[in-house]
Amino acid sequence: MGQKINPQILRLGPLYNWESRWFDDRQYKEMVYQDFHIRKALMSRLRNAGIARVEIERSINNLRIIVYVSRPGIVIGRGGTGLEDLKKFLIPFVAAKNAKTGKFDIKVEPVKEPNLDAYLVARNVADQLVRRLPFKRVLGQSSERVMNAGAKGVKIALAGRIAGAEIGRREKVQLGTVPLSTIREQVVFASVPALTKKGYIGVKVWINRGDGK
Repeated sequence: MGQKINPQILRLGPLYNWESRWFDDRQYKEMVYQDFHIRKALMSRLRNAGIARVEIERSINNLRIIVYVSRPGIVIGRGGTGLEDLKKFLIPFVAAKNAKTGKFDIKVEPVKEPNLDAYLVARNVADQLVRRLPFKRVLGQSSERVMNAGAKGVKIALAGRIAGAEIGRREKVQLGTVPLSTIREQVVFASVPALTKKGYIGVKVWINRGDGK
């Protein structure tokens, strides 16, 4: 089972929480649509700040957006001006009632160890592949950094026209143990596409942070 689904979804509840925490049976479709566009806009705008994920909490009249970044100073800005600009940027994406009243908050949380975040590692690998760096060196250095950061295991897989080859293939590197079906292990996963001149290369990263207890 762990081989066929996102390992974080398999651990929802015991180890991880949902990234969208709300329920509205009357406007469920509209709220999901808004969450999607809020995340898409933030992941694009805050890419230079090292954004890892976005969590959204909704109550009756309030909306709270929690942004996890590796460089929070870029988001906050001097004197908090960055947060105000980000709030103005998000107004077209939030619900009409929140945009009108301004009742939505943005909280910035730092990512303590970027090398233990699967999305940031996958994004770093993808960016290096776009710059046409040797994929074996990229995989080796990235996996070593993850293990040096304290992970119990890491697996990085590439698929596509690697190094501009005529025929697509798969390459992977694994250090340590990554037990995908062991629920108590904190395994994080991310998948990021790298658009090279020869086409897309898929980058998948699994990181085992250890026992969740």
